[in-house]
Amino acid sequence: MLLAETGHAKINLALHVRSRGADGYHALETLFAFAEDGDRLTLAEGEGLSLDLSGPFAGPLAGDDNLVLRAARAFLDRFGLPAGAAFGLDKRLPVASGIGGGSADAAAALRLLCRRHDIHPTAPELMAIAASLGADVPACLVSRTMRGEGRGDALVPIDGEGLSGMALLLVNPGPPLATGPVFRAWDGRDRGVLARGDALETALAGRNDLEPPARMLLPAIGAVLERLAGQAGTRLVRMSGSGATCFALFEDEAARDAADRDIARAEPGWWRLATRLR
Repeated sequence: MLLAETGHAKINLALHVRSRGADGYHALETLFAFAEDGDRLTLAEGEGLSLDLSGPFAGPLAGDDNLVLRAARAFLDRFGLPAGAAFGLDKRLPVASGIGGGSADAAAALRLLCRRHDIHPTAPELMAIAASLGADVPACLVSRTMRGEGRGDALVPIDGEGLSGMALLLVNPGPPLATGPVFRAWDGRDRGVLARGDALETALAGRNDLEPPARMLLPAIGAVLERLAGQAGTRLVRMSGSGATCFALFEDEAARDAADRDIARAEPGWWRLATRLR
């Protein structure tokens, strides 16, 4: 039987960088949300462990170090299970783009293996595996609105009902932007806490501290944000994660779709995804 999961695009509605530790890691406060759409991962019976790649962004992902395979190996080792998994990844999200594509795919692989082997997806062992794969993977495993602290992997449940179903447009100017250089270019200034309370109000009052260094490294981000901010019906315009993908939340899907059409005409080379928050 073929099983399928979506690797939901991760959105940092706000991202406050509070400090840089001696170990090089950063203390964060972030508000995670997830799109309804993203990459598509399938799992079938197979010999050993394999991954077949397709889709517009599959090219850079070939090799045994792919996060899907790393997640599968960690899962099978932890639970003492034999190999025999053939994954198929339709890579629809841009690589190195601030929306957690690799982390979302690893999380989708874990959810698929849980379904196959009848393991509950909230098992403590599973969250430990997720954390070992990357700071965003635990949040992507749940793929629901929540607050992230520490490195982003200390998760705090919040009520995201007010955000669910909101019209969302993602836009990326094209070039990949690695996370490391963006964090290294952060100026080190603590600009204050991320508020608690209503999820939308928290997002609106927040900021993304990585946006200035990302724009310095890739000025096209500024053009994307300017284009989104000029659209009618937006509630929030911001960059996600370390970039370069930017997003806008809209009052309704009609406004989102009008913005999507406008950007497609003006900047046909930019990647876009019209979707909704989960």
